[in-house]
Amino acid sequence: MSRIASQIDPRSPVFEQNRTHARELVKTLRERMALATAGGAEKLRQRHHDRGKLLVRDRIDRLSDPGTAFLELSPLAAWGQYDNQVPAAGIVTGIGLVAGKHVVIIANDATVKGGSFFHETVKKHMRAQEIAEINRMPCLYLVDCGGAYLPEQDRVFPDRDHFGNLFHRQCRMSASGLPQISVVFGGCTAGGAYIPALSDQVIMVEGTARIHLGGPSIVKVAINE
Repeated sequence: MSRIASQIDPRSPVFEQNRTHARELVKTLRERMALATAGGAEKLRQRHHDRGKLLVRDRIDRLSDPGTAFLELSPLAAWGQYDNQVPAAGIVTGIGLVAGKHVVIIANDATVKGGSFFHETVKKHMRAQEIAEINRMPCLYLVDCGGAYLPEQDRVFPDRDHFGNLFHRQCRMSASGLPQISVVFGGCTAGGAYIPALSDQVIMVEGTARIHLGGPSIVKVAINE
C-alpha cells in the first residue's frame, strides 16, 4: 500500500491558527467537564458526605471491577440550561465492568436537586436503557432519587419518550431476560420508587434507604395544601 503524504505544513500561519483554536476548544471542554462531573455545589456535596453517603461517581468506582474503565455517556447533558444548576442532568450513565460482565449503570446524583428528574434527565436515562437493550446488557440502577422535579413536571411527561416510558422499557428488558438490579441509597419518591419496585432484585442500604410514593411535604409542593 502506498504511503499517503500529508500536505499540511505545521509551520504555516493557518496551521498555527487552527492549532491554537483547537487547544482553546479542548480547554473549554475540559473546564465544562470538570464542572459537570463535580455534581452539586460544595455545600451540597458536604451535606451528602455528612449523611454517610458516597458521591455518585465514587459509588460507580467502588462498584466497577478494579482497574477497569467506566465509559460515561452524555456527561454534558443539560449544559447551558437551568443556569447550569443541573450538571449532567442530575444523573450519571455509562457502561462499566461488574463481576467480569459489561453492564449499563444508571445512577442518580442526589447532590443535584435531590436526584430529581428533569426533561433532560429522562432523555439521558432512556438513552442508556436503549443502549442496554440493543446490546443485551443488564442494567444496574443506583437509586437516590426524588422523582420528577415538580416545577418542571410539565416538561417531564408530555412527550413520545416521556417519563413513564422508562418504566415500560425497564419491564420489557426484564421480561426479555436482561437483569434489572437496583441499589437504593436514600429517600426515593414517586418515580424514584418505581425503578426499584420494577427491578428483578433490590438492595437497600440500612438506615438511609426509603421507598415511598408520596408524603405530606410532596403533596404540599404539588397542590399547596
